[in-house]
Amino acid sequence: MRSNVSYLRRVQPFVFVAGLVVAIGRFCAAQSLSADEKAALAKPADAPAEHVSTVVENSVVKVFSTVRNPDYYKPWSKQAPSELTASGVVIEGKRILSNAHAVLYASQVQVQANQAGDKVSATVVAVAPGIDLAVLKLDDESFFDTHPPVPRATMLPEIKDAVMAYGYPKGGASLSITKGIVSRIEFAAYNLGTGGLRIQIDAAINPGNSGGPAVVGDKMIGLAFSHLASSESIGYIIPCEEIELFLKDIAGGHYHGKPTFTDELQTLENPALRDFLKIEKPASGIIIHKPDSDDPAYPLKQWDVITKIGDTPVDDEGMIKVNNSLRVLFNYMVQKITTHGKLPLTVIRSGKEVSVDVPVQSARQLVIPPLAGAYPSYFVYGPLVFSAATQEFVGGFGASSRQWLTDVGSPLMSRLGDKPAFEGEGLVVVSSPFFPHKLSKGYGSPLGEVVKSVNGVRIKNLNHLVEVLRDSNIEFVRFEFDQRDAETLVFPRKEVMAATDDILSDNDLRSQGSPDTMAIWSQAKTSK
Repeated sequence: MRSNVSYLRRVQPFVFVAGLVVAIGRFCAAQSLSADEKAALAKPADAPAEHVSTVVENSVVKVFSTVRNPDYYKPWSKQAPSELTASGVVIEGKRILSNAHAVLYASQVQVQANQAGDKVSATVVAVAPGIDLAVLKLDDESFFDTHPPVPRATMLPEIKDAVMAYGYPKGGASLSITKGIVSRIEFAAYNLGTGGLRIQIDAAINPGNSGGPAVVGDKMIGLAFSHLASSESIGYIIPCEEIELFLKDIAGGHYHGKPTFTDELQTLENPALRDFLKIEKPASGIIIHKPDSDDPAYPLKQWDVITKIGDTPVDDEGMIKVNNSLRVLFNYMVQKITTHGKLPLTVIRSGKEVSVDVPVQSARQLVIPPLAGAYPSYFVYGPLVFSAATQEFVGGFGASSRQWLTDVGSPLMSRLGDKPAFEGEGLVVVSSPFFPHKLSKGYGSPLGEVVKSVNGVRIKNLNHLVEVLRDSNIEFVRFEFDQRDAETLVFPRKEVMAATDDILSDNDLRSQGSPDTMAIWSQAKTSK
């Protein structure tokens, strides 16, 4: 039986996409910070312990965001503006810490202090969609003269510790404070395949609380980010340990992401499986069910049993003991002991103990990736609109549409979670119905179909499609699609070229493509 730990190694787009539509944003890399701010980032947070309740109440802010989310099926446009409110907290370096999902795709951000009558304009300077953290910088830094940073805990809380959650949930305009206890600490999935520690509390966490601090004693222990909608009194906070990793990562002015272990795993609980692998008691560990790479040089092999991560023993469920009261998935140690992209493991292979250094990356390469904060790329060619396939695009289809895609063998379903077969591979989809034009007469809508080839040339990715169309000089352009029963579309090339400008004008499109595709299209034109 495959372990429940394996879901953290494999991307499951439909689990992540529902949260990602509002959770990922434009600024996946932190913008440059000043020298003084970089120096401040390296310093540990500190603040007087006395009167911490007053400090917290004075330093929790309400965040106002105006966001324009992408339209995955009209990639040349954005969705209508929507207004969001959330919470944030002052931290060292004259900054505000909040959740990524509170400010992503934001065209305007403002913050308002407790009991204040004015709002201060803010800019998103760093964001981590995976772990759901963001840092804001204020236009008027005099705000911080009277709103000091909240001190952060350096240790995880204990189960049953009394906790206070601060924020601005819906249902009122003033600061809300709820009380509860720490219920659970575990290593769990966040977004975009990112795992991390997560603290569960029973203090009420509601929409609008996101980004507000949770406090135990005289220290902030984490940042509220979600609640379990189907249950009562189950709220989640991002612990300070994860916050410190994020702040350390952006100290150089760029967010890289957390190292992630992506090999598929299987538990060693079954006695027959243990006998098959000749693993004798008291040895324990977790089995490599499928290595992340089939390269012969890759240090992990199928049926390897990971017995230690660094110096920490791994049990038969893939768990480790952090202390006498806390047991979590061994993935927790990846972010703590990875050095220069290498993770030290001890494995049993063919009955022998072997030490290996496994390469880990901050993001797994996928043939159908998430947008991760960007707007979708696109290219218009006559009545057709092409875009790069993304998890958000696939996740927007309803259950019946996904079943149809499965039935016709669409790569949008069969290759979810796959790594690229070659460097740069990406699927290209028809993202929208035909624009109205006589050129499409008699053809059924190709919405959602994956482009297989153009004039017999196998398409590698969206940029390659633009190159092939750009360099075509034959009479007809032929599009073939990668699914059963898909029509082949044939258009007269010169008529398509002549019709494109009219189609753009008729449908109020500012550009034939996104900046990246237009750079390729325009470069070719000037070179001819």
